[in-house]
Amino acid sequence: MPPAAQRPTRVRYWVIVFAVLLAVITYIDRVSIATAAPSIQHDVGLDDVQMGWAFSAFAWAYALFEIPGGFLGDWMGPRKVLLRVVAWWSFFTAATGWAWSVASLTVTRFLFGMGEAGCFPNLTKSFTIWLPPDERVRAQGIMWLSARWGGAFTPPIVALVMAHVGWRHAFEIFGCLGVLWAAAFWFWFRDNPLHNPSLNAAERELLRDEASLAAGHTHVPWLRLAGSRQVWLLMWQYFCLSYGWYFYITWLPSYLQRGRHLPLDSAKWLAVLPLFFGGLGSLAGHFAAARLARRSGSMVRARRTVASIGFIAGAGFLLLSTYIESPLLAVLAIGVSSFAADLSMPCSWAAAMDIGGPCAGTVSGAMNMWGNIGGAIAATVNGYLLRWFHANWNITFYVSAAIYLVAVVLWKFLDPVTPLRQPEELKPMPLAP
Repeated sequence: MPPAAQRPTRVRYWVIVFAVLLAVITYIDRVSIATAAPSIQHDVGLDDVQMGWAFSAFAWAYALFEIPGGFLGDWMGPRKVLLRVVAWWSFFTAATGWAWSVASLTVTRFLFGMGEAGCFPNLTKSFTIWLPPDERVRAQGIMWLSARWGGAFTPPIVALVMAHVGWRHAFEIFGCLGVLWAAAFWFWFRDNPLHNPSLNAAERELLRDEASLAAGHTHVPWLRLAGSRQVWLLMWQYFCLSYGWYFYITWLPSYLQRGRHLPLDSAKWLAVLPLFFGGLGSLAGHFAAARLARRSGSMVRARRTVASIGFIAGAGFLLLSTYIESPLLAVLAIGVSSFAADLSMPCSWAAAMDIGGPCAGTVSGAMNMWGNIGGAIAATVNGYLLRWFHANWNITFYVSAAIYLVAVVLWKFLDPVTPLRQPEELKPMPLAP
Protein backbone atom coordinates (compact mmCIF):
# COMPACT_ATOMS: atom_id res chain seq x y z
CA MET A 1 0.00 0.00 0.00
CA PRO A 2 1.51 3.38 -0.97
CA PRO A 3 2.28 5.76 1.93
CA ALA A 4 -0.45 8.19 0.86
CA ALA A 5 -3.08 5.46 1.33
CA GLN A 6 -1.79 4.36 4.72
CA ARG A 7 -2.71 5.78 8.08
CA PRO A 8 0.47 6.85 9.90
CA THR A 9 1.38 4.78 12.91
CA ARG A 10 1.73 6.60 16.23
CA VAL A 11 5.18 5.50 17.26
CA ARG A 12 6.23 9.16 17.43
CA TYR A 13 3.99 9.70 20.47
CA TRP A 14 6.32 7.58 22.57
CA VAL A 15 8.66 10.55 22.60
CA ILE A 16 5.93 12.42 24.50
CA VAL A 17 5.60 9.51 26.94
CA PHE A 18 9.33 9.59 27.68
CA ALA A 19 9.25 13.38 28.00
CA VAL A 20 6.32 13.22 30.42
CA LEU A 21 8.02 10.62 32.61
CA LEU A 22 11.28 12.56 32.70
CA ALA A 23 9.47 15.82 33.43
CA VAL A 24 7.81 14.18 36.44
CA ILE A 25 11.13 12.74 37.66
CA THR A 26 12.82 16.10 37.15
CA TYR A 27 10.32 17.90 39.32
CA ILE A 28 10.28 15.23 42.01
CA ASP A 29 14.06 15.53 42.30
CA ARG A 30 13.89 19.33 42.19
CA VAL A 31 10.94 20.01 44.49
CA SER A 32 11.71 17.43 47.16
CA ILE A 33 14.19 19.75 48.88
CA ALA A 34 11.44 22.29 49.57
CA THR A 35 9.45 19.78 51.62
CA ALA A 36 12.58 18.52 53.35
CA ALA A 37 13.88 22.05 54.03
CA PRO A 38 12.58 22.41 57.63
CA SER A 39 14.17 19.06 58.54
CA ILE A 40 17.39 19.92 56.73
CA GLN A 41 17.60 23.29 58.48
CA HIS A 42 17.09 21.60 61.85
CA ASP A 43 19.54 18.72 61.33
CA VAL A 44 22.28 20.61 59.47
CA GLY A 45 21.80 23.87 61.43
CA LEU A 46 20.92 26.37 58.72
CA ASP A 47 19.14 29.72 59.03
CA ASP A 48 16.82 31.17 56.35
CA VAL A 49 19.56 33.00 54.47
CA GLN A 50 21.77 29.90 54.35
CA MET A 51 18.84 27.79 53.15
CA GLY A 52 18.10 30.44 50.55
CA TRP A 53 21.64 30.14 49.22
CA ALA A 54 21.28 26.35 49.04
CA PHE A 55 18.02 26.80 47.11
CA SER A 56 19.60 29.29 44.73
CA ALA A 57 22.73 27.16 44.13
CA PHE A 58 20.61 24.79 42.08
CA ALA A 59 18.99 27.62 40.18
CA TRP A 60 22.29 29.33 39.33
CA ALA A 61 23.84 26.12 38.03
CA TYR A 62 20.66 25.28 36.16
CA ALA A 63 20.71 28.70 34.54
CA LEU A 64 24.42 28.79 33.67
CA PHE A 65 24.41 25.39 31.97
CA GLU A 66 21.16 25.78 30.01
CA ILE A 67 22.78 27.14 26.85
CA PRO A 68 25.65 24.59 26.87
CA GLY A 69 23.11 21.82 27.44
CA GLY A 70 20.87 23.02 24.61
CA PHE A 71 23.80 23.54 22.26
CA LEU A 72 25.12 20.03 22.89
CA GLY A 73 21.70 18.65 21.98
CA ASP A 74 21.77 20.59 18.71
CA TRP A 75 25.33 19.42 18.00
CA MET A 76 25.54 15.78 19.13
CA GLY A 77 21.86 14.88 19.39
CA PRO A 78 19.52 14.76 22.40
CA ARG A 79 19.96 11.02 23.02
CA LYS A 80 23.58 11.21 24.17
CA VAL A 81 23.01 14.41 26.11
CA LEU A 82 19.91 13.25 27.97
CA LEU A 83 21.50 9.96 29.00
CA ARG A 84 24.50 11.78 30.43
CA VAL A 85 22.66 14.52 32.27
CA VAL A 86 20.01 12.22 33.75
CA ALA A 87 22.70 9.94 35.20
CA TRP A 88 24.59 12.99 36.52
CA TRP A 89 21.70 14.66 38.30
CA SER A 90 20.34 11.35 39.66
CA PHE A 91 23.65 10.82 41.47
CA PHE A 92 23.57 14.29 42.99
CA THR A 93 19.92 13.89 43.96
CA ALA A 94 21.04 10.98 46.10
CA ALA A 95 24.08 12.97 47.29
CA THR A 96 21.79 15.67 48.69
CA GLY A 97 20.99 13.24 51.48
CA TRP A 98 24.66 13.06 52.42
CA ALA A 99 25.03 16.79 53.19
CA TRP A 100 26.55 17.72 56.56
CA SER A 101 27.00 21.51 56.29
CA VAL A 102 25.81 24.55 54.38
CA ALA A 103 28.85 24.28 52.07
CA SER A 104 28.31 20.59 51.26
CA LEU A 105 24.59 21.13 50.64
CA THR A 106 25.20 24.18 48.44
CA VAL A 107 27.87 22.46 46.33
CA THR A 108 25.74 19.34 45.93
CA ARG A 109 22.72 21.33 44.78
CA PHE A 110 24.91 23.30 42.36
CA LEU A 111 26.19 20.07 40.78
CA PHE A 112 22.62 18.73 40.71
CA GLY A 113 21.51 21.85 38.83
CA MET A 114 24.30 21.40 36.26
CA GLY A 115 22.75 18.08 35.27
CA GLU A 116 19.13 19.14 35.16
CA ALA A 117 20.03 22.11 32.96
CA GLY A 118 20.17 19.88 29.88
CA CYS A 119 16.74 18.34 30.38
CA PHE A 120 14.07 20.58 28.85
CA PRO A 121 16.13 22.07 25.99
CA ASN A 122 16.88 18.52 24.82
CA LEU A 123 13.29 17.37 25.26
CA THR A 124 12.30 20.39 23.17
CA LYS A 125 14.89 19.36 20.57
CA SER A 126 13.42 15.85 20.61
CA PHE A 127 9.96 17.26 19.90
CA THR A 128 11.40 19.32 17.04
CA ILE A 129 12.77 16.23 15.26
CA TRP A 130 10.11 13.67 16.25
CA LEU A 131 6.86 15.62 15.88
CA PRO A 132 5.32 17.63 13.01
CA PRO A 133 4.82 21.35 13.76
CA ASP A 134 1.09 21.11 14.54
CA GLU A 135 1.76 18.54 17.30
CA ARG A 136 4.71 20.19 19.04
CA VAL A 137 2.86 22.83 21.03
CA ARG A 138 0.33 20.28 22.27
CA ALA A 139 3.24 18.09 23.35
CA GLN A 140 4.75 21.02 25.26
CA GLY A 141 1.45 21.58 27.05
CA ILE A 142 1.19 17.92 28.04
CA MET A 143 4.81 17.82 29.17
CA TRP A 144 4.51 20.93 31.34
CA LEU A 145 1.21 19.73 32.79
CA SER A 146 3.03 16.56 33.83
CA ALA A 147 6.03 18.48 35.13
CA ARG A 148 3.90 20.77 37.27
CA TRP A 149 1.84 17.85 38.56
CA GLY A 150 5.00 15.89 39.32
CA GLY A 151 6.09 18.81 41.46
CA ALA A 152 2.59 19.24 42.88
CA PHE A 153 2.37 15.75 44.32
CA THR A 154 5.97 15.67 45.47
CA PRO A 155 5.28 17.22 48.93
CA PRO A 156 2.99 14.40 50.16
CA ILE A 157 5.24 11.79 48.53
CA VAL A 158 8.34 13.24 50.18
CA ALA A 159 6.56 13.55 53.51
CA LEU A 160 5.45 9.90 53.28
CA VAL A 161 8.92 8.63 52.37
CA MET A 162 10.58 10.83 54.99
CA ALA A 163 8.23 9.49 57.63
CA HIS A 164 9.51 5.97 56.94
CA VAL A 165 13.19 6.44 56.10
CA GLY A 166 14.09 10.05 56.95
CA TRP A 167 15.04 12.85 54.58
CA ARG A 168 18.53 11.54 53.87
CA HIS A 169 17.45 8.16 52.54
CA ALA A 170 14.49 9.78 50.74
CA PHE A 171 16.88 11.58 48.40
CA GLU A 172 18.69 8.31 47.68
CA ILE A 173 15.40 6.69 46.68
CA PHE A 174 14.47 9.58 44.38
CA GLY A 175 17.88 9.38 42.72
CA CYS A 176 17.11 5.86 41.51
CA LEU A 177 14.15 7.00 39.40
CA GLY A 178 16.29 8.74 36.80
CA VAL A 179 18.54 5.68 36.39
CA LEU A 180 15.53 3.52 35.49
CA TRP A 181 14.32 6.12 32.97
CA ALA A 182 17.74 6.37 31.33
CA ALA A 183 17.95 2.61 30.82
CA ALA A 184 14.58 2.49 29.01
CA PHE A 185 15.35 5.61 26.97
CA TRP A 186 18.68 4.21 25.79
CA PHE A 187 17.02 1.15 24.24
CA TRP A 188 14.11 2.95 22.52
CA PHE A 189 15.09 6.47 21.48
CA ARG A 190 17.08 7.41 18.38
CA ASP A 191 17.96 10.96 17.33
CA ASN A 192 16.60 10.30 13.85
CA PRO A 193 13.02 8.96 13.99
CA LEU A 194 13.50 7.24 10.63
CA HIS A 195 15.95 4.88 12.32
CA ASN A 196 13.12 3.39 14.37
CA PRO A 197 11.86 0.28 12.52
CA SER A 198 8.41 0.48 14.10
CA LEU A 199 7.33 3.47 11.97
CA ASN A 200 5.30 2.56 8.90
CA ALA A 201 5.86 4.22 5.53
CA ALA A 202 3.18 6.87 6.12
CA GLU A 203 4.62 7.98 9.45
CA ARG A 204 8.10 8.06 7.91
CA GLU A 205 6.83 10.35 5.19
CA LEU A 206 5.08 12.51 7.79
CA LEU A 207 8.35 12.99 9.71
CA ARG A 208 10.76 13.22 6.76
CA ASP A 209 11.28 16.99 7.02
CA GLU A 210 11.66 16.87 10.79
CA ALA A 211 14.15 13.99 10.55
CA SER A 212 16.38 16.13 8.35
CA LEU A 213 17.04 18.34 11.38
CA ALA A 214 18.60 15.32 13.11
CA ALA A 215 20.93 14.47 10.23
CA GLY A 216 22.54 17.90 10.23
CA HIS A 217 22.57 21.11 12.19
CA THR A 218 23.18 24.74 11.45
CA HIS A 219 26.03 26.63 12.99
CA VAL A 220 24.46 28.51 15.88
CA PRO A 221 24.25 32.22 14.92
CA TRP A 222 25.62 33.41 18.25
CA LEU A 223 25.96 37.06 17.27
CA ARG A 224 22.46 37.21 15.86
CA LEU A 225 21.08 35.40 18.90
CA ALA A 226 22.84 37.78 21.30
CA GLY A 227 21.69 40.82 19.31
CA SER A 228 18.11 39.72 18.73
CA ARG A 229 15.52 41.86 20.50
CA GLN A 230 12.99 39.03 20.21
CA VAL A 231 15.28 36.54 21.91
CA TRP A 232 15.94 38.98 24.75
CA LEU A 233 12.23 39.73 25.17
CA LEU A 234 11.54 35.99 25.24
CA MET A 235 14.23 35.52 27.89
CA TRP A 236 13.11 38.42 30.09
CA GLN A 237 9.43 37.43 30.13
CA TYR A 238 10.52 33.94 31.22
CA PHE A 239 12.66 35.56 33.91
CA CYS A 240 9.49 37.19 35.25
CA LEU A 241 7.52 33.94 35.19
CA SER A 242 10.24 31.95 36.93
CA TYR A 243 10.85 34.59 39.60
CA GLY A 244 7.34 34.16 40.99
CA TRP A 245 7.11 30.44 40.29
CA TYR A 246 10.28 29.50 42.19
CA PHE A 247 8.54 30.33 45.45
CA TYR A 248 6.47 27.15 45.03
CA ILE A 249 9.50 24.85 44.83
CA THR A 250 11.57 26.58 47.50
CA TRP A 251 9.76 28.56 50.21
CA LEU A 252 6.12 27.40 49.96
CA PRO A 253 6.30 24.59 52.56
CA SER A 254 8.09 26.94 54.98
CA TYR A 255 5.47 29.64 54.31
CA LEU A 256 2.67 27.20 55.16
CA GLN A 257 4.32 25.87 58.29
CA ARG A 258 5.82 29.11 59.65
CA GLY A 259 3.75 31.84 58.00
CA ARG A 260 0.38 30.11 58.22
CA HIS A 261 1.25 27.99 61.30
CA LEU A 262 0.13 24.71 59.77
CA PRO A 263 1.42 21.30 60.85
CA LEU A 264 3.43 19.31 58.28
CA ASP A 265 0.54 16.90 57.68
CA SER A 266 -1.73 19.77 56.55
CA ALA A 267 0.99 21.78 54.80
CA LYS A 268 2.05 18.89 52.58
CA TRP A 269 -1.43 18.69 51.00
CA LEU A 270 -1.94 22.43 50.60
CA ALA A 271 1.49 22.63 48.94
CA VAL A 272 0.05 20.49 46.13
CA LEU A 273 -2.36 23.18 44.95
CA PRO A 274 -0.15 25.84 43.28
CA LEU A 275 1.73 23.39 41.07
CA PHE A 276 -1.42 21.34 40.42
CA PHE A 277 -3.22 24.47 39.22
CA GLY A 278 -0.11 25.50 37.30
CA GLY A 279 -0.20 22.22 35.37
CA LEU A 280 -3.78 22.89 34.35
CA GLY A 281 -2.75 26.38 33.27
CA SER A 282 0.04 24.98 31.06
CA LEU A 283 -2.43 22.76 29.23
CA ALA A 284 -5.14 25.42 29.07
CA GLY A 285 -2.67 27.92 27.63
CA HIS A 286 -2.13 25.70 24.60
CA PHE A 287 -5.83 25.28 23.86
CA ALA A 288 -6.60 28.94 24.49
CA ALA A 289 -3.84 30.13 22.17
CA ALA A 290 -4.79 27.64 19.45
CA ARG A 291 -8.47 28.60 19.56
CA LEU A 292 -7.73 32.32 19.62
CA ALA A 293 -5.33 31.92 16.68
CA ARG A 294 -8.06 30.22 14.63
CA ARG A 295 -10.55 32.96 15.43
CA SER A 296 -8.21 35.91 14.93
CA GLY A 297 -6.06 34.46 12.17
CA SER A 298 -2.92 35.60 14.02
CA MET A 299 -0.73 33.35 16.15
CA VAL A 300 1.24 36.41 17.27
CA ARG A 301 -1.88 38.06 18.66
CA ALA A 302 -3.08 34.81 20.21
CA ARG A 303 0.13 34.14 22.14
CA ARG A 304 0.47 37.74 23.25
CA THR A 305 -3.11 37.86 24.50
CA VAL A 306 -3.03 34.56 26.39
CA ALA A 307 0.32 35.31 28.05
CA SER A 308 -0.63 38.89 28.98
CA ILE A 309 -3.98 37.92 30.49
CA GLY A 310 -2.21 35.17 32.41
CA PHE A 311 0.38 37.47 33.94
CA ILE A 312 -2.19 40.14 34.87
CA ALA A 313 -4.44 37.58 36.58
CA GLY A 314 -1.42 35.94 38.19
CA ALA A 315 -0.39 39.22 39.80
CA GLY A 316 -3.94 39.99 40.90
CA PHE A 317 -4.61 36.69 42.66
CA LEU A 318 -1.17 36.72 44.28
CA LEU A 319 -1.99 40.09 45.84
CA LEU A 320 -5.45 38.86 46.82
CA SER A 321 -3.92 36.01 48.83
CA THR A 322 -2.25 38.51 51.17
CA TYR A 323 -5.66 39.79 52.35
CA ILE A 324 -7.10 36.35 53.14
CA GLU A 325 -6.87 34.99 56.66
CA SER A 326 -7.94 31.40 55.93
CA PRO A 327 -4.89 29.31 54.97
CA LEU A 328 -6.99 27.17 52.62
CA LEU A 329 -8.53 30.11 50.79
CA ALA A 330 -5.18 31.92 50.64
CA VAL A 331 -3.51 28.91 49.04
CA LEU A 332 -6.44 28.56 46.63
CA ALA A 333 -5.83 32.17 45.55
CA ILE A 334 -2.14 31.39 45.12
CA GLY A 335 -3.15 28.32 43.10
CA VAL A 336 -5.30 30.42 40.77
CA SER A 337 -2.37 32.81 40.40
CA SER A 338 -0.16 29.87 39.42
CA PHE A 339 -2.79 28.68 36.90
CA ALA A 340 -2.98 32.11 35.32
CA ALA A 341 0.77 32.72 35.10
CA ASP A 342 1.34 29.26 33.60
CA LEU A 343 -0.98 30.08 30.73
CA SER A 344 2.15 31.65 29.25
CA MET A 345 4.18 28.41 29.42
CA PRO A 346 3.17 26.78 26.11
CA CYS A 347 3.32 30.21 24.43
CA SER A 348 6.89 30.66 25.66
CA TRP A 349 8.17 27.22 24.64
CA ALA A 350 6.35 27.29 21.31
CA ALA A 351 7.98 30.67 20.65
CA ALA A 352 11.39 29.17 21.47
CA MET A 353 10.80 26.39 18.92
CA ASP A 354 9.52 28.78 16.25
CA ILE A 355 12.23 31.40 16.77
CA GLY A 356 14.98 28.79 17.11
CA GLY A 357 14.05 26.39 14.30
CA PRO A 358 17.10 24.11 13.84
CA CYS A 359 18.63 25.90 16.84
CA ALA A 360 15.59 25.22 19.04
CA GLY A 361 17.75 23.57 21.70
CA THR A 362 20.01 26.60 21.98
CA VAL A 363 17.23 29.21 21.97
CA SER A 364 15.09 27.29 24.46
CA GLY A 365 18.22 26.83 26.59
CA ALA A 366 18.83 30.58 26.51
CA MET A 367 15.23 31.27 27.56
CA ASN A 368 15.31 28.71 30.34
CA MET A 369 18.71 29.99 31.47
CA TRP A 370 17.37 33.51 31.95
CA GLY A 371 14.26 32.18 33.66
CA ASN A 372 16.29 30.26 36.17
CA ILE A 373 18.50 33.25 36.84
CA GLY A 374 15.24 34.84 37.92
CA GLY A 375 14.52 31.82 40.09
CA ALA A 376 17.99 31.90 41.63
CA ILE A 377 17.60 35.57 42.48
CA ALA A 378 14.12 34.95 43.92
CA ALA A 379 15.28 32.09 46.15
CA THR A 380 18.01 34.25 47.67
CA VAL A 381 16.09 37.55 47.77
CA ASN A 382 13.15 35.92 49.55
CA GLY A 383 15.49 34.73 52.29
CA TYR A 384 16.77 38.27 52.80
CA LEU A 385 13.25 39.75 52.61
CA LEU A 386 12.20 37.44 55.43
CA ARG A 387 15.14 38.64 57.51
CA TRP A 388 14.76 42.35 56.73
CA PHE A 389 10.97 42.46 57.19
CA HIS A 390 10.82 40.18 60.22
CA ALA A 391 9.27 37.17 58.46
CA ASN A 392 6.56 39.21 56.74
CA TRP A 393 5.70 36.77 53.95
CA ASN A 394 3.41 39.24 52.15
CA ILE A 395 6.44 41.23 50.97
CA THR A 396 7.57 38.27 48.85
CA PHE A 397 4.18 38.24 47.09
CA TYR A 398 4.20 41.99 46.46
CA VAL A 399 7.55 41.74 44.69
CA SER A 400 6.50 38.73 42.59
CA ALA A 401 3.26 40.42 41.54
CA ALA A 402 5.12 43.53 40.40
CA ILE A 403 7.50 41.41 38.32
CA TYR A 404 4.56 39.57 36.70
CA LEU A 405 3.24 42.93 35.50
CA VAL A 406 6.59 43.70 33.88
CA ALA A 407 6.10 40.57 31.76
CA VAL A 408 2.86 42.01 30.36
CA VAL A 409 4.83 44.93 28.90
CA LEU A 410 7.44 42.57 27.44
CA TRP A 411 4.83 40.45 25.65
CA LYS A 412 3.40 43.56 24.01
CA PHE A 413 6.58 43.87 21.92
CA LEU A 414 7.51 40.17 21.53
CA ASP A 415 7.20 38.52 18.10
CA PRO A 416 6.86 34.84 19.10
CA VAL A 417 6.75 33.28 15.60
CA THR A 418 9.45 34.74 13.30
CA PRO A 419 12.51 32.43 12.99
CA LEU A 420 15.91 33.67 14.04
CA ARG A 421 17.35 32.36 10.78
CA GLN A 422 15.64 31.79 7.45
CA PRO A 423 15.94 28.40 5.69
CA GLU A 424 18.15 29.75 2.90
CA GLU A 425 20.73 30.86 5.50
CA LEU A 426 21.20 27.44 7.04
CA LYS A 427 24.49 25.62 6.67
CA PRO A 428 24.59 21.93 7.59
CA MET A 429 26.93 20.71 10.28
CA PRO A 430 27.14 16.94 10.86
CA LEU A 431 26.19 15.54 14.20
CA ALA A 432 29.11 14.60 16.41
CA PRO A 433 29.92 10.89 16.19
